[in-house]
Amino acid sequence: MRDTRESRLLLVLLIAVAFALITVDIRGGEDSPVDGARQGAAAVFGPIEDGVSAAVDPVGNAVSAIRDSGERHDRLAALEKENAALKARLGSDDRNSSRLKQLDKMLKIAGEGQYGIKGAQVIAIGAAQGFSWTITVDVGANDGIKRDMTVLNGDGLVGRVTTVGPNTATVLLANDPDFTVGTRMEAGDELGFASGQGDRPLRVELLNGKAEVKKGDRLVTFGSQADKPFVPGVPVGVVSRVDPSGGDLTRTLYVTPYVSFTKLDIVGVVVEAPKKDPRDTVLPAKPKPTPTPTVTVTVTPSANAPVDGEIQQDQ
Repeated sequence: MRDTRESRLLLVLLIAVAFALITVDIRGGEDSPVDGARQGAAAVFGPIEDGVSAAVDPVGNAVSAIRDSGERHDRLAALEKENAALKARLGSDDRNSSRLKQLDKMLKIAGEGQYGIKGAQVIAIGAAQGFSWTITVDVGANDGIKRDMTVLNGDGLVGRVTTVGPNTATVLLANDPDFTVGTRMEAGDELGFASGQGDRPLRVELLNGKAEVKKGDRLVTFGSQADKPFVPGVPVGVVSRVDPSGGDLTRTLYVTPYVSFTKLDIVGVVVEAPKKDPRDTVLPAKPKPTPTPTVTVTVTPSANAPVDGEIQQDQ
């Protein structure tokens, strides 16, 4: 349509009519004379609006989902952080629980043997000063630690102190090839010397070549003069193999140590020796033997079997 004077007059007229209809509709309320026309328009344009709405809603839902996804991501991140913190606390609790058990066992040994000990934690393990099996503990001269003191834990003999610094000390482990300790057999007086063999059982040479020894027998430390470097009565290990006696002056045993030298954490340095030899009182209780199951066979006589004293006759 060209922009002429007639078209502009028509546009003004249509606008005036539209305002007049709106005014009449508002004033008429529910009885408005244009209500029928409005309903007809709704019937015509309603389905179109629904279609447009259906087309638009997925977009709105997607935007809402993205917004909610961000909120869920934040909540998920917070939950993951809380879970990580909880696992860390649980891990710490497990470690503390393990250390408490180690400490309880060590205090039990100290009480039974009447050893005065200084508790320590292993802070390093490895070669030091030419020794191949050593640990470093977090106590030293400032804690009253001196060279040639016995070191134990809740299982038994760990080693002896070799070097002392102000706040740390080096301990030579009992499985080191340069380590030797005097031993005594449980419930007897058979003496010997145990030497370390690294990750293999300790080698023990008994002074009596004819000593009666069997697998499962146990050994403790014999002790040293003035209780240095070893106090008496500390559990050493269990006999795992006995070499045949060949008439030699000594007899060789192989002993599995009580202590696991690769799992050391809490140890105790004996700073005060017992007033008397505890002998075998510090050894753990012997495991109870597993009972051998017995099988009883019960024979049920057949109904046709002859009674005692009778002879079954052939028919």
